[in-house]
Amino acid sequence: MINMEEINNFNKYIDHTLLRPEAIKKEIVQVCKEAIEYNFATCFVPPCYLKLAKEILKGSEVKLGAPISFPFGYQNTEIKIMETKKAIEEGAEEIDMVINISYLKSEEYDLVLEDISKVVESAKPYGVKVIVETCYLTREEKIKILELAIKAGAEYIKTSTGFAPKGAELEDIKLFKELARDRIKIKASGGIRSYLQAKNLILAGAERIGTSAGVKIMKEYLDLIGRKK
Repeated sequence: MINMEEINNFNKYIDHTLLRPEAIKKEIVQVCKEAIEYNFATCFVPPCYLKLAKEILKGSEVKLGAPISFPFGYQNTEIKIMETKKAIEEGAEEIDMVINISYLKSEEYDLVLEDISKVVESAKPYGVKVIVETCYLTREEKIKILELAIKAGAEYIKTSTGFAPKGAELEDIKLFKELARDRIKIKASGGIRSYLQAKNLILAGAERIGTSAGVKIMKEYLDLIGRKK
C-alpha cells in the first residue's frame, strides 16, 4: 500500500484546473503560474485560452490539458473530433472528453463506443481521459462505460466534470480499480478540495487527481511533510 507521506512526487498526481465559466484572463495566467510553481502533472484551462497557457507553460514540465465537449458531452462526434484536433493544434497534450451520457443511458452502446473511439484516434499521439459523470450512473452503467472506455482505447476513465451534483466518490474509484485490472488508468475529479480526500482516492486506485484546489492540497501536504521531519 502507498504511504503518501513518503512520496516525493505527490504533485505529479494533480491536474491543476480552472474551468469556471466566469474565469477571467488574469486567473488563467495565475493558474498556469501555480502549475509551474508546484510542478503539477497538467494544467487544464478553457480551450479559448490554450495558446496563452501554452506560452506561459513553455519550458516547464507541466503538460497542457484541454476539456472536450465540456461539461455536458452532447456535441456530435464530428464536433468533438474538431475540438480535439484544434486543441492539440493550439498546444494541448492531454485531452479530457465528456461522453454522451444520454447515449449511455439509452443503451446506445455502439454510439458511445464510436464517440470515444473517434476522439481517441483523433488525439493520437496523445492520450484521452473519458469523463463519465458517475453521479448520474447506476452501478451497471458504471461497469458498462468502463468496458466501453477500455475497448475504445482511452488512457483514463475520469469520474466527473465538477459541474454535476456530486464529484469523485471513493466507492467508484474502488469499483473501477477492481474491474479495470490495469487495462485503463483512473482519474478522480469533482469536489476534491483537501489533501486527505486526494490521499484516500489515490490509495483506492486513482492515478490522477483533477482539482481546482491544487495549491491548497499541496500546501496541506507540504505542511504535513514538514511536521513529520
